[in-house]
Amino acid sequence: MIGLPFWSIIFFVTLVTLVISADFFIKSSERIGLALGIPPFVVGVTLIAIGTSLPELITSVVAVLSKENASAIVPGNVIGSNITNIGLVLGVVAFRAKKIKLEFDVLKVDGPMLVGATFLLYLCLIDGNFTLFEGIVFCLGLIIYLAYIFSLRNADSPEDIPIDIEVDEAEGQKFSWKEPVILLVSGLVIYLSADYNVQSIQNLANLLNIGKEFIALTAVALGTSLPELVVSLVAIRTGNVEMAVGNVIGSNIFNIFAVMGIPRLIGHIEVPETILGTSLPAVLFISILCFVVVMDRKVNRWEGLVLLLFYIAIQGGLIAQV
Repeated sequence: MIGLPFWSIIFFVTLVTLVISADFFIKSSERIGLALGIPPFVVGVTLIAIGTSLPELITSVVAVLSKENASAIVPGNVIGSNITNIGLVLGVVAFRAKKIKLEFDVLKVDGPMLVGATFLLYLCLIDGNFTLFEGIVFCLGLIIYLAYIFSLRNADSPEDIPIDIEVDEAEGQKFSWKEPVILLVSGLVIYLSADYNVQSIQNLANLLNIGKEFIALTAVALGTSLPELVVSLVAIRTGNVEMAVGNVIGSNIFNIFAVMGIPRLIGHIEVPETILGTSLPAVLFISILCFVVVMDRKVNRWEGLVLLLFYIAIQGGLIAQV
C-alpha cells in the first residue's frame, strides 16, 4: 500500500528536482539570450525576476490546472515563500554578515512597493475570495514592477540599482546545440516535477489530515528558498551581501504579483480559511518589519536575529494550528 513514506520521498525528490531544473533552465536561457544578441541588461533583469520565483510559479500553475482541487497551494506558496525569504534568508544573512550597508535607497521604490504589494495581497485575500479582476490587477502590478526594473538601465548612479546583475557582457557569445536541448529538457523536467510535487502535496495532506496550504506554507516554502539562502551565504564570503537584500525584496514583490496573478488568469484559486487568521497577517507584519529594518540602509546582526525569531514564531504558530 502506498503510504506516507512513499509520498514523503516523492515530495522531497520532486522539490529538489524542481529547484535544480529551474536553475538549468535559467542558465541555458541566459546563454541563448546573449548569443541571440539580446542586451545583457535585459537578460539579467528578466532572469533575476523570473528565476527567483520560477519553482513557485510553475507549481502554482500546475496546481490550478490539476484535476483535483489543489489551488489552495497557490496562496500558501506566495505567503510561505515571502515569510521564509524575509525571516529565514534575510535573517541568516544579517546575522552572519554582522552588519550590512545598503548602497541603494530602499525608501524610493523597493521598500514601499514591497509593503504596498503585500498590503494589496492582504486586502484581496482577507474576504476569502481572489477574483479574476484582482488577478488582472496583480498582472498589471507585475508589468509595472518589470517596467521599473528595466528603467534601472538609465539610472544615474549605483544607488538606484537594488539588484545584482551577474551577466557576462561579452559580445558575440555563442552557444552550442546543447543549449536548446538543455532548455527543452529542463523545461519538461520542471513541469513533470511540479506536477508530481503537487500530487505528493495532495496525498500527504490527505494522509496527515491537514490542509494542502500548510505544506505549501512550510515545507514547499523552505525548499524553494534554500537555493536563495545558499547563494546569500556565498555572497557574504565574496563581500556582495547587498545582493541578498535586494534579491529578497525583489523576489517577494515578484512572488506576489506573478505567482498570484498569472495562475488566476488560468483558473480559480481557492483561499483557505486557515491562512486568514495567522499566515496572512504574518506576511504583512514581517514585510513591514523588513521595511523598517532596511529603511536606514543598514541591517545589523541583532535585527537579523529579530527576523529569525519572528520566522520561528510564525512557523510555531502554523504547527500549533495542525
